[in-house]
Amino acid sequence: MTAGKRGQRPVWPEWRGWRAAAWEALYGPGGFYRRAEGPAGHFRTSVHASPLFAGAVARLLCRVDEALGRPGALDFVDMAAGRGELAAGVLDALPADVAARTRAYAVEVAERPEGLDHRIEWRDTPPPGSNGLLFANEWLDNVPVDVVEVDAAGVARLVLVREDGSERLGEPVGPAEARWLERWWPLPGEAGLRAEVGLPRDEAWASAAGTLERGLAVAVDYAHTADARPPFGTLTGFRDGRETTAVPDGSCDITAHVALDACALPGGLLLPQREALRALGVTGARPPLTLASTDPAAYVRALASAGEAAELTATGGLGDFGWLVQPIGVPNPLQE
Repeated sequence: MTAGKRGQRPVWPEWRGWRAAAWEALYGPGGFYRRAEGPAGHFRTSVHASPLFAGAVARLLCRVDEALGRPGALDFVDMAAGRGELAAGVLDALPADVAARTRAYAVEVAERPEGLDHRIEWRDTPPPGSNGLLFANEWLDNVPVDVVEVDAAGVARLVLVREDGSERLGEPVGPAEARWLERWWPLPGEAGLRAEVGLPRDEAWASAAGTLERGLAVAVDYAHTADARPPFGTLTGFRDGRETTAVPDGSCDITAHVALDACALPGGLLLPQREALRALGVTGARPPLTLASTDPAAYVRALASAGEAAELTATGGLGDFGWLVQPIGVPNPLQE
């Protein structure tokens, strides 16, 4: 990179690896995640799908609170907080006595939105030494990674990209990346096969979870595991609610599914979102028909809630998201 004049966008090399290109496009000056409309203007997460999700996270925080012995100060850290929707929803869903002891932090690169609950502290890094729940909903898929592709000679090479999305192959992968691929995403020597090198995500997760003294760290994301890696990778983009080609010009989200099994630290538990949410009381069960005659308004509300719960736990949809549940000095509250 070469520096431009003050206030101007830096001048980058024409060809870069996807990790560097995506980082600039997402988080640099004028990047996607610094735009005024926020992520909700382009895609819908579980947080936006239903307040049931924030309610489930609030119940999880209460379980962590019990595991910690109900401390005087209980921390809730919302990683990649968007516009603070989850943190605000969790505070609203907590019992009054727990909410009074909760210190909520929203971690995001964008500026603090106007009107956000004053109880939420806005930060660009997670607070060190916290005790409670660190929750990262669709964060790791936006930690940029390099993409590699096998060439005609069977060698895995970095994929280089221009700002317009054009690609070419670069140098062979470095030693650290080669070791990660061998361990977590081995590539047969077949030309055209691709992988995303998840090493930066492993490091980012270890760093975030490491800010907890005691409690629980949870990462929720599009995910795959070693027994089912996609042969051509998962790099893609989202713009205005639609999936699109990933182009590193700041106009769209750039994302790739997460190798959550590689991110997991000792003691971590992987499970699908449907199982995690059901363990937290989000079942999608329809209300009994008898309620329709005894309390029609309550029946309509319960029916709407069941529909939202069904979306959050749906096979082939949000229910397929992976949860990486990482206890730090406490028993795992989602494990029997």
